[in-house]
Amino acid sequence: MEKTANTLAEKEKRDRLAQKEQAERNHLAENLDADIRRWSKGKEGNLRALLSTLQYILGPESGWQPVSLTHIITTSDVKKAYRKATLCVHPDKLQQRGASIQHEYICKKSF
Repeated sequence: MEKTANTLAEKEKRDRLAQKEQAERNHLAENLDADIRRWSKGKEGNLRALLSTLQYILGPESGWQPVSLTHIITTSDVKKAYRKATLCVHPDKLQQRGASIQHEYICKKSF
């Protein structure tokens, strides 16, 4: 009986933590969606423009090195920059690095 009570208490604790994280994600979504829309507005079909301005949305803690628009003129340069960006914002890579909830949200939206 005591073991069941401990298990139930642990489950409730995990549930409260999950609810707290979800509330934080919802709050971040409200605040960050406008910034992400502003970043991508007018660039939907322009991968070069998105890659060259990615640092404005990701921030310095992401590890993303800014790419100048003049450095991604050729198709092969765009592919290289795209692969680097994918490694920087991919959800699996973020979990490995232990990213913050805010950074995860931004990367998920930009991915």
